Order: sequence, then C-alpha cells, then structure tokens
Amino acid sequence: MLQSPPQVALTAQHFEEIGAPSIDAIAAAAKRIAPYASNTPLLESPAINALTGARVLFKAEVLQQAGSFKFRGACNRLLQLSAAQKAAGVVAFSSGNHALAISTVARMLDIAATILMPSDAPRTKIEGARRNGATVRLYDRKTEDREAIGAEIAGASGAVIVPPYDDPFIMTGQATVGLETVEAARAGGVTLDAVLAACSGGGLVAGVASAVRALSPATRVYAVEPAEFNELQRSLASGQPEKNPPDARSICDALQVASPGKLTFPVNRALLAGSLSVTDDEVRHAMRVAFEHLKLVVEPGGAVGLAAVLAGKFDLAGKTIAVVLSGGNVDADMFAGVIHP
Repeated sequence: MLQSPPQVALTAQHFEEIGAPSIDAIAAAAKRIAPYASNTPLLESPAINALTGARVLFKAEVLQQAGSFKFRGACNRLLQLSAAQKAAGVVAFSSGNHALAISTVARMLDIAATILMPSDAPRTKIEGARRNGATVRLYDRKTEDREAIGAEIAGASGAVIVPPYDDPFIMTGQATVGLETVEAARAGGVTLDAVLAACSGGGLVAGVASAVRALSPATRVYAVEPAEFNELQRSLASGQPEKNPPDARSICDALQVASPGKLTFPVNRALLAGSLSVTDDEVRHAMRVAFEHLKLVVEPGGAVGLAAVLAGKFDLAGKTIAVVLSGGNVDADMFAGVIHP
C-alpha cells in the first residue's frame, strides 16, 4: 500500500517554473469553453462507499461532450486558433478520445480536421471521428511514427498540429476537471483528501493537479496507470522519463504511450503524491462496479481510478476521495464481455 511523503507548499512562482497552468489561466479556460463543454456532475454511491470504507465522489467525465475529458483540452486549444489557422485546419494523432474530441470541436467550429489513429483503435472511436466529418488516416503503431506522419501532413497543408497532451492549451483545458471537482466538493461542504485521475501522456492528471494543488494545497493527487504502461510510476521513482517496452499490452487502449510527455512530466513530478498501477482484471472489476452502482458505461482507461480505490492501492480508510471517470467510449462487444464474462 502506497505511503506518500509530506507535501510541500507551492507558490505561484513554483507553478510557473515547472510549466503548470496558473489558477487564473485555468479559470479563464473554464469560462472560454463553458458555452461548449458540460460541467459534469460529481456523483456518489453509498454502495461503493461501503465497499471501500471511504467516501468516494466521482467526476463523471463519461458524460462530457464526445464522451471524455479530452473535449475540454480540444475546445480550449481550437478556440484560440487564429482565423488563418482555422482556415488551414488541424492535424491530431490519437488512439481515440482525443480524436473524438478534436473532430467534435472541429465540426462545431467548422474547421477541417485530419486525425491519425492506430489501426487497432476501438471501432467506435474510429467511426465516431469519421461521423464528425474528420479525415481519418489509420497507421500501424508498431511500425509507423504518428508524429512524423502528422508533421508531413501539416507541412504539406499548413494545418496546425494539435497533440493529445504535450500542449499548454490542452493541459490548461484538462485542468478545468480539477477546478470543477474542487468547486463542487466545496459547494457540498466537502474537503477532499485525495483526487485520482488516469494517466497516459499525463495531460489530464497534470492539469487536475495544477488546479487542485492551487485551490486545496493539502489534497493529494495521484495518477493511475495500467500495470503494463506504468511509465509515470517508474519515472517518478527514477526522477527521469522512462519508456514502456514496445510489446506492452493492456485493455486500456486510451492509456498506452511510450513515455511521459515532455511538458507534463515536470508538472507531475512536482505536484503529484504518486502514481498507482492497476491490472486489467482490476480494471474489469471496476467497470462492472461502475455499471452496477453508478449506472455508467466506463471504458477501461476511464475506470483505472475506481480500480485503484477498489483494490486498496493506497490508504483511504475514513477519507474523502474524488475519482475522475475520464471516458466512456468503449466498443459494445468489449463492454458486454466485461459485464457478462
């Protein structure tokens, strides 16, 4: 069970030095995206509280536009494009949720979007991006470099590259999840002991940590990763970015990256209390619990925070915890196989 060292109080200058978005920038992003994004509810289940021995609140980003938190960062980024950049279009690369988010926002703002997606991405995500009017270019994640392909397309067309996490506007947009979580908890008279958020490249948890640590310095923020893709956990231990092996596999398709983001890692190293890892079986159990007790469809990558709570990955007895359910875009057949194994 994870035991974290005492947290250090942070100044506004410290946030700036590590490249974390300021609370003013996060508040501005929340106002900017408000006409488009949903302020998702903070839910609670007495049954899950009883299972865990804690009070667990769930930030239901499965109910967000495009089905995940990714809509926030995509919206914040595309709304700040110039008229010329909007006319040239955007290029994004994604295993799915960023693709859905970018294509949804691009449709809303009448911007042409080209999305690079791995050929083994869930069909619901590939088809969803196409339904939104995006041009989808599939690639082999084992043999092709998505960033090189994206750079080639952008060079030929003049389109703006919108990465999934290593972008300050994206990180700031995702930080609105943390802002809303703390605000909703406070409105209910609740002080949060910890917040858990999924991690792939680290944009969500870095943004959440930036907001939470600014508004509630004593609250601990943890990343949660698949056991086979725990690059942040290993990087925090070593103090430098570590890579995942190329043959790593997980059912969490949304949380598969080679290494931590260049912009997000310094933020996460400074602000997080730690990173927890969960197995695929623990994730499947969490998906079933979310469906049974919250009546929500949560994709594997979106369920890792709940999986960590249910598996007792850290000491939460008697504490109040917020868990981000980060996405709900899962193929029907896959979800049915989890719910009825």
